[in-house]
Amino acid sequence: MRIAVTGSIATDHLMTFPGRFADQFVADQLHTVSLSFLVDNLDVRRGGVGANIAFGMGQLGTGPVLVGAAGSDFDEYRAWLDRHGVDTTSVRISETLHTARFVCTTDADHNQIGSFYTGAMSEARLIELKTVADRVGGLDLVLIGADDPEAMLRHTEECRSRGIPFAADFSQQIARMGGDEIRTLLDGATYLFSNEYEKGLIESKTGWSEAEILGKVGHRVTTLGARGVRIERVGEEPVEVGCPDEEAKVDPTGVGDAFRAGFLSGLTWGVSLERAAQVGCMLATLVIETLGTQEYALRRVPFMERFRKAYGDAAAEEVESYLG
Repeated sequence: MRIAVTGSIATDHLMTFPGRFADQFVADQLHTVSLSFLVDNLDVRRGGVGANIAFGMGQLGTGPVLVGAAGSDFDEYRAWLDRHGVDTTSVRISETLHTARFVCTTDADHNQIGSFYTGAMSEARLIELKTVADRVGGLDLVLIGADDPEAMLRHTEECRSRGIPFAADFSQQIARMGGDEIRTLLDGATYLFSNEYEKGLIESKTGWSEAEILGKVGHRVTTLGARGVRIERVGEEPVEVGCPDEEAKVDPTGVGDAFRAGFLSGLTWGVSLERAAQVGCMLATLVIETLGTQEYALRRVPFMERFRKAYGDAAAEEVESYLG
């Protein structure tokens, strides 16, 4: 099964200021702020939902095709993804714009001042999925993740017109989308991904009930935080899967992306929805124990030991056969 992952590709530049932002502001001069903060450290991390999901799938050996847009500064990031089993040939490289970037400074009170530069991500709307499908010999599923909104709409319409199954995953972009856009992006999806909060927001913005939305998609996959995930289908009992025990809770950033990577890898292998969700929850647990969205290491033996402990021998034996 060949899966293309569309979505943002970005780098995060995270800095720490040892003082308090509040101490630097003068009440009667807020209309003319001019400040510079001397920071203690800089942490540069690879990110973007498309790249995060593709990285996780690459770690599991399922050869995802990453579809998105980046700048000429993407070479090092591309090499990293290539080394970890991601097909990056279909990433569009902008001739004029840098890769999308999030720059954020956090103070001693955990207040943050950040900026997001869209950059090359805006060119993702120029990518045609047919070209990608022709290159790899066809696509069985396209995950349409958070990206340039015009790109998300174009990819969705192209999947529908060409009969390519797709998964709708609005993620961060749902906040800026209206009801009409959301209705367009989810109608006919084979899978609809969201967390619990996004689930309610989708229903509120579309005006569709839970039952109506379920009738418009094949599967509704809702992540439940520490409680795991629920998968719903019309006329079927929900599939609910819990999370393995955490060894530490370091950073939740990228946990949802890791779940999707594991779940989609399970679909690639052809295992049941329950098994796919279990793989997703195990991978998400590795990410929450790690600082950074792509800094975890998937080592086969400890991965399977923890998977077996969480889900039993039968589940482990079925999944283990797919891990190289």
